[in-house]
Amino acid sequence: MAQQVKAGRRYLRAFVSGFFVAVPVTVTVLDRVVYVARVEGASMQPFLNPDGGSVCDVVLLNRWSVRNYQIQRGDIVSVLSPRNPQQKIIKRVIGLEGDFIRTLGYKNHCVRVPDGHFWIEGDHHGHSLDSNSFGPVSVGLLHGRASHIIWPPNRWQRIKPSLPPNRGPLDPYEDDE
Repeated sequence: MAQQVKAGRRYLRAFVSGFFVAVPVTVTVLDRVVYVARVEGASMQPFLNPDGGSVCDVVLLNRWSVRNYQIQRGDIVSVLSPRNPQQKIIKRVIGLEGDFIRTLGYKNHCVRVPDGHFWIEGDHHGHSLDSNSFGPVSVGLLHGRASHIIWPPNRWQRIKPSLPPNRGPLDPYEDDE
Protein backbone atom coordinates (compact mmCIF):
# COMPACT_ATOMS: atom_id res chain seq x y z
CA MET A 1 0.00 0.00 0.00
CA ALA A 2 2.83 2.38 0.91
CA GLN A 3 4.53 1.63 -2.42
CA GLN A 4 1.35 2.54 -4.32
CA VAL A 5 1.15 5.88 -2.49
CA LYS A 6 4.83 6.58 -3.27
CA ALA A 7 4.31 5.65 -6.92
CA GLY A 8 1.21 7.86 -7.09
CA ARG A 9 3.11 10.80 -5.61
CA ARG A 10 5.99 10.20 -8.01
CA TYR A 11 3.63 10.25 -11.01
CA LEU A 12 1.89 13.36 -9.71
CA ARG A 13 5.22 15.11 -9.15
CA ALA A 14 6.38 14.15 -12.67
CA PHE A 15 3.11 15.41 -14.15
CA VAL A 16 3.26 18.75 -12.30
CA SER A 17 6.92 19.36 -13.17
CA GLY A 18 6.23 18.43 -16.80
CA PHE A 19 3.25 20.77 -16.84
CA PHE A 20 5.34 23.68 -15.54
CA VAL A 21 7.88 23.07 -18.29
CA ALA A 22 5.38 22.45 -21.09
CA VAL A 23 3.23 25.55 -20.54
CA PRO A 24 6.02 28.16 -20.90
CA VAL A 25 7.49 26.28 -23.88
CA THR A 26 4.09 26.13 -25.60
CA VAL A 27 3.37 29.80 -24.93
CA THR A 28 6.78 30.77 -26.30
CA VAL A 29 6.31 28.68 -29.44
CA LEU A 30 2.86 30.16 -30.09
CA ASP A 31 4.11 33.68 -29.42
CA ARG A 32 7.34 33.56 -31.41
CA VAL A 33 7.32 30.69 -33.90
CA VAL A 34 3.92 29.51 -35.21
CA TYR A 35 0.28 30.29 -34.67
CA VAL A 36 -2.89 28.63 -35.91
CA ALA A 37 -5.63 30.90 -37.28
CA ARG A 38 -9.11 30.30 -38.63
CA VAL A 39 -9.91 32.24 -41.80
CA GLU A 40 -13.45 33.55 -41.83
CA GLY A 41 -15.30 35.45 -44.53
CA ALA A 42 -15.13 35.77 -48.28
CA SER A 43 -12.35 38.33 -48.70
CA MET A 44 -9.70 35.75 -49.70
CA GLN A 45 -11.91 33.62 -51.96
CA PRO A 46 -11.28 31.68 -54.10
CA PHE A 47 -7.87 30.80 -52.61
CA LEU A 48 -9.03 30.52 -48.98
CA ASN A 49 -12.54 29.34 -48.05
CA PRO A 50 -13.32 28.45 -51.68
CA ASP A 51 -16.70 26.87 -50.89
CA GLY A 52 -17.87 29.76 -48.72
CA GLY A 53 -19.81 27.29 -46.59
CA SER A 54 -19.75 26.57 -42.91
CA VAL A 55 -16.26 25.00 -43.00
CA CYS A 56 -13.56 27.64 -42.66
CA ASP A 57 -9.96 27.12 -43.71
CA VAL A 58 -7.41 27.00 -40.90
CA VAL A 59 -3.91 28.22 -41.71
CA LEU A 60 -0.56 27.94 -40.01
CA LEU A 61 0.94 31.41 -39.49
CA ASN A 62 4.72 31.50 -39.44
CA ARG A 63 5.63 34.27 -37.00
CA TRP A 64 9.35 33.49 -37.04
CA SER A 65 9.73 34.30 -40.74
CA VAL A 66 8.37 37.84 -40.32
CA ARG A 67 10.38 38.81 -37.24
CA ASN A 68 12.57 41.04 -39.44
CA TYR A 69 9.61 42.16 -41.58
CA GLN A 70 10.90 40.13 -44.53
CA ILE A 71 7.90 39.52 -46.73
CA GLN A 72 7.51 39.32 -50.47
CA ARG A 73 4.86 40.16 -53.02
CA GLY A 74 2.24 37.42 -53.15
CA ASP A 75 2.64 36.33 -49.51
CA ILE A 76 -0.57 35.87 -47.55
CA VAL A 77 -0.09 37.65 -44.24
CA SER A 78 -1.95 38.29 -41.01
CA VAL A 79 -1.90 41.90 -39.79
CA LEU A 80 -3.56 43.84 -37.03
CA SER A 81 -6.37 45.78 -38.68
CA PRO A 82 -5.52 49.48 -39.06
CA ARG A 83 -9.22 50.21 -38.42
CA ASN A 84 -9.68 47.94 -35.39
CA PRO A 85 -6.49 46.91 -33.55
CA GLN A 86 -8.46 44.21 -31.69
CA GLN A 87 -8.97 42.35 -34.98
CA LYS A 88 -6.49 40.46 -37.15
CA ILE A 89 -7.07 40.28 -40.90
CA ILE A 90 -5.55 37.97 -43.51
CA LYS A 91 -4.70 39.45 -46.92
CA ARG A 92 -2.25 39.08 -49.81
CA VAL A 93 0.78 41.38 -50.15
CA ILE A 94 0.51 43.22 -53.46
CA GLY A 95 3.24 45.85 -53.07
CA LEU A 96 6.26 46.61 -50.92
CA GLU A 97 7.82 49.90 -49.88
CA GLY A 98 8.75 52.04 -52.88
CA ASP A 99 6.37 50.22 -55.26
CA PHE A 100 3.80 52.10 -57.32
CA ILE A 101 0.38 50.42 -57.08
CA ARG A 102 -2.69 50.94 -59.24
CA THR A 103 -5.46 51.00 -56.66
CA LEU A 104 -8.96 49.57 -56.85
CA GLY A 105 -11.14 52.34 -55.45
CA TYR A 106 -8.70 54.08 -53.09
CA LYS A 107 -8.79 57.89 -53.02
CA ASN A 108 -5.87 58.06 -55.49
CA HIS A 109 -5.71 56.10 -58.74
CA CYS A 110 -2.03 55.30 -58.18
CA VAL A 111 -0.10 55.21 -54.89
CA ARG A 112 3.57 54.96 -54.03
CA VAL A 113 3.94 52.66 -51.01
CA PRO A 114 5.89 54.64 -48.38
CA ASP A 115 8.94 53.31 -46.57
CA GLY A 116 8.07 50.95 -43.73
CA HIS A 117 4.71 50.02 -45.31
CA PHE A 118 3.22 47.48 -47.70
CA TRP A 119 0.02 47.23 -49.75
CA ILE A 120 -2.39 44.36 -49.01
CA GLU A 121 -5.55 43.22 -50.78
CA GLY A 122 -8.06 40.43 -50.46
CA ASP A 123 -8.43 38.14 -53.48
CA HIS A 124 -12.20 38.80 -53.64
CA HIS A 125 -12.14 42.54 -54.29
CA GLY A 126 -15.84 43.18 -53.86
CA HIS A 127 -15.82 41.68 -50.36
CA SER A 128 -12.56 42.85 -48.84
CA LEU A 129 -11.60 45.55 -46.38
CA ASP A 130 -7.99 46.11 -47.37
CA SER A 131 -5.47 48.77 -48.46
CA ASN A 132 -7.98 50.00 -51.03
CA SER A 133 -10.04 51.12 -48.01
CA PHE A 134 -7.38 52.24 -45.53
CA GLY A 135 -4.21 52.74 -47.57
CA PRO A 136 -0.72 51.30 -47.09
CA VAL A 137 -0.19 49.25 -43.92
CA SER A 138 2.72 49.74 -41.54
CA VAL A 139 5.06 46.75 -41.26
CA GLY A 140 4.72 47.13 -37.49
CA LEU A 141 1.20 45.69 -37.78
CA LEU A 142 2.51 42.47 -39.36
CA HIS A 143 1.57 39.42 -37.29
CA GLY A 144 2.57 36.40 -39.38
CA ARG A 145 2.83 34.83 -42.84
CA ALA A 146 0.46 32.03 -43.79
CA SER A 147 2.62 29.06 -44.74
CA HIS A 148 0.17 26.12 -44.91
CA ILE A 149 -3.53 25.34 -45.05
CA ILE A 150 -4.00 22.72 -42.32
CA TRP A 151 -7.80 22.34 -42.26
CA PRO A 152 -9.92 20.88 -43.76
CA PRO A 153 -7.76 17.83 -44.49
CA ASN A 154 -8.71 17.70 -48.19
CA ARG A 155 -7.13 21.17 -48.62
CA TRP A 156 -3.79 20.49 -46.89
CA GLN A 157 -1.16 22.37 -48.85
CA ARG A 158 1.82 24.67 -48.63
CA ILE A 159 0.97 28.26 -49.52
CA LYS A 160 3.31 29.63 -52.16
CA PRO A 161 3.56 33.36 -52.90
CA SER A 162 1.62 34.34 -56.00
CA LEU A 163 0.05 37.52 -57.29
CA PRO A 164 -3.40 37.64 -58.88
CA PRO A 165 -3.44 38.56 -62.58
CA ASN A 166 -2.95 42.28 -63.26
CA ARG A 167 -2.05 43.04 -59.63
CA GLY A 168 1.35 44.03 -58.37
CA PRO A 169 3.66 46.98 -58.75
CA LEU A 170 3.58 49.24 -61.77
CA ASP A 171 6.64 50.02 -63.81
CA PRO A 172 7.24 53.72 -63.01
CA TYR A 173 8.65 54.22 -66.52
CA GLU A 174 5.63 52.71 -68.25
CA ASP A 175 3.05 55.04 -69.83
CA ASP A 176 -0.35 54.80 -68.13
CA GLU A 177 -2.75 54.61 -71.07
